[in-house]
Amino acid sequence: MLRVVLACLVLLAVPAAAQDRPVLVFAAASLTDALTDVAAAYATSGRAQPVMSFAASSALARQIENGAPADIFISADEQWMDYIAARGLIDPASRISPLGNALMLVAPAQAPLTLEIGVGFPLAAALGDGRLALADPDSVPAGRYAKAALENLGVWRAVEAKVVRAENVRAALAFVERGEAAAGVVYATDAALTRTVRVVGPFPALSHPPITYPFALVGEAPRAEARALFAFLTSEAAKDIYRRLGFVVF
Repeated sequence: MLRVVLACLVLLAVPAAAQDRPVLVFAAASLTDALTDVAAAYATSGRAQPVMSFAASSALARQIENGAPADIFISADEQWMDYIAARGLIDPASRISPLGNALMLVAPAQAPLTLEIGVGFPLAAALGDGRLALADPDSVPAGRYAKAALENLGVWRAVEAKVVRAENVRAALAFVERGEAAAGVVYATDAALTRTVRVVGPFPALSHPPITYPFALVGEAPRAEARALFAFLTSEAAKDIYRRLGFVVF
């Protein structure tokens, strides 16, 4: 009898523990600074501090697919949100894409690299023996956008052998910061975070798909605290933070 009572208590404790844990947000690495500031602002309102997990959108989507207990997912492209939506893992009514970004070619701050980005621009020649840092173009949104831009401008084949693939856009930026790559393709918001790289130039907006960040609640019945945080993430107070850090707000 005692064993039965204890077993019942354990079963009752599991949902309670799940309800009491902090809200867990899985978000694209390029949102690290913005969402860290938004989470801090949320906590000052008297709410519990959420937990943020930042990585490539591809890695996060696969973790959610494999059962990771995320409450909110924020991707750096629509494709990875589509991926988990197709598997019934988000609340589709919650999905919204309130943010955008731009794509930049960057180089180490002291490097003499100068280019006007356009169709057929001589990127391969400018790199010389150096490398071009990208987030992995096979799976990571920033890399996909970069590859699309380079393909549309007719220079991908010339630089493909020089590409060093990073696990996410922040890692690609770090290659350039450390001088391990002669140039890199990153988001405008990432380029603005450091003085150890400089912007060589922007990629034409029409050279790649629009850069958007879809937000969604994970699961069919998101708990109240997750809904409260989600509302704050898309509030005017949060949008002020996104604007300050260089994101396009829709």
